[in-house]
Amino acid sequence: MLGTVLLLLALAKTACPSPASVASWRAEALKKLLEVFGMEDPPAPPTHFKQPPQYMVDLFNTVANADGVTKNPDILEGNTVRSFLDKTHSEEMRFLFVLSSVSKNEKILTAELHLFRLWPRVTDGPKRHHFCQVSVYQVLEKDKADTPEGKKLLAARLVSLQTSGWEVFAITPAVRDWTEDESSNQGLLVTVQGLGGSLLDPPPLQFASGRGHHESKKPMLVLFTDDGRRGASLPTAGFPDLKPQAPNLPAKMPAPKLGRSRSTRSLDWLQPCQRRPLSVDFEEIGWSGWIISPRGYNAFHCKGSCPFPLGENMRPTNHATVQSIINALKLSEGVSSPCCVPDKLYSINLLYFDDDENVVLKQYDDMVAASCGCH
Repeated sequence: MLGTVLLLLALAKTACPSPASVASWRAEALKKLLEVFGMEDPPAPPTHFKQPPQYMVDLFNTVANADGVTKNPDILEGNTVRSFLDKTHSEEMRFLFVLSSVSKNEKILTAELHLFRLWPRVTDGPKRHHFCQVSVYQVLEKDKADTPEGKKLLAARLVSLQTSGWEVFAITPAVRDWTEDESSNQGLLVTVQGLGGSLLDPPPLQFASGRGHHESKKPMLVLFTDDGRRGASLPTAGFPDLKPQAPNLPAKMPAPKLGRSRSTRSLDWLQPCQRRPLSVDFEEIGWSGWIISPRGYNAFHCKGSCPFPLGENMRPTNHATVQSIINALKLSEGVSSPCCVPDKLYSINLLYFDDDENVVLKQYDDMVAASCGCH
């Protein structure tokens, strides 16, 4: 399908003289391309410059290479990671995350609350506490969050008072409740207690809030889901060979030379079956405003002949070998020679802003031809 989309874009750019037809073909091609990425419309770019959370950038770099090709399919849980920033912007340790962008068909796998622990306050006299207990509650009733019946414990653990940095708490049950019933989302409450269980006032431990702190330290909900979109047509490759197989994307997507002579085109097909470049440039198709990484990728495509006899270098299936023999000996009418097609595929990853300006990492199967063979 991707090859058809790119051909439509190329024809719209080079072959049709009518401006109306060019616009129509391009719109159709981009609509088909959006379908490949599981979208009906492209997300609107952020209204102002926005830095993606460093956690999401680091996760993308862990999962994918510079072209977005998956390094190891076992790293990522599910195929979608969503990040949400706190909407309360309060100095209190109450947090609210709006999850309206999570689709109904997404299976909730894991949800994490990420809080940045600030350096402890300087206090007079000797320090009496080295640890405190941090508890995270799901708020059941907004006006009764301070009572036992108004909240439900999600996570609790001891936290050191001697350092700063990120603390991560599992809150999966709460997020599953919220996605099933949006009205039940009353947010989260975080408390700090001494080792004896008493609330500390003022608490010796503070987390960065949505106000007065750098964007990179704001409270964040990270949600791992699976949207059910899985490729099943061909085997996928786990670890791509990043040396020769993933060359850097050219600055501009080359226009196909549709006007070449028949003899030149025929020579192409006389070449043996092999993998050739097929560049997808997100800036050229107008998506660079909402896609953070990569700026494009090399999808590759398979082209060439599968002549008799098929050698092992053409990676033929047994069926292709038999078909090649029948074709060569003319033992049956209407039997063509085998076709040069992908026989192994890689997935790619996109890091992008959704319509609510949340940052999403999504993995798409079967997007890069890893190798070609005669089938």
